[in-house]
Amino acid sequence: MKILVPMKRVVDPDNANKVKISADGAKVTSEGLEWKPNPFDEYAVEAALRLLEDTGTNKMRGEVIVASIGQQEVTQQIRQCLAMGADRGILVSGDDDELDATVVARTLAKLVEKEAPDLVLTGKQAVDGDSNQVAQILAEMLGWPQATFAGSLESQADLSAISAVREVDGGAATVEVKPPAVISVDLRIVAPDGVVNNVSPKDKAYQDGPRYASLRGIMKAKKKPIDTYSLDDLGVDKTRRVNTLSFSLPPTRSAGVIVETVEELVQKLKDEAKVL
Repeated sequence: MKILVPMKRVVDPDNANKVKISADGAKVTSEGLEWKPNPFDEYAVEAALRLLEDTGTNKMRGEVIVASIGQQEVTQQIRQCLAMGADRGILVSGDDDELDATVVARTLAKLVEKEAPDLVLTGKQAVDGDSNQVAQILAEMLGWPQATFAGSLESQADLSAISAVREVDGGAATVEVKPPAVISVDLRIVAPDGVVNNVSPKDKAYQDGPRYASLRGIMKAKKKPIDTYSLDDLGVDKTRRVNTLSFSLPPTRSAGVIVETVEELVQKLKDEAKVL
């Protein structure tokens, strides 16, 4: 099986409070901040590896390809995913300013046409834009079945079908898809029992979270290939459906006040906060 995992480079979420808006409000500035793979995409890489690896023999039953859109610097984050165990990378040159969810989905559809993967495994959303649209739009474009927000996956031993479980109001829903398909994953996918491939020994327990790259994996990642294309090379329609007009920071919260009595609290909630 061949699995394509889209990955976006994002500012480290731990530094989100340091992100600033340009003076004209036209863009978010991120100078001096650390970049990393989008966490949900990193979870998707981990899930893809767990689906394909036989931990009993330490052999892979297919190929994991990590694809990203961005400038040359994004190869650093692609190689982080290759160090985890992915086989090769694809970089499509482009700027965030010229992308929206539809353009990203069109780009991935072109890569699917070129690579012919059996499965596209994505994070449910990027932690910067938080749009949660790419997987769904891509599935519609390809005409493939989809399972979104998967918190756990279980595949048939021959990978002919994959069951995805996601949380819903009041419980959980299970959806079975047969490749080719599009699946997006939630953070629970990297729980120790988040992925079952029915090939690895049952007593094999994964760590909680995505795996750390070993020194050997880091060294091997330096030699793994990264193919490069441009949006024009792939023939991508770059017409956006969403255009951002401006950015602004949320208003600064005013300091809280201390009240002396319950009556005063009720009065302020009613007359000032207007929540009663």
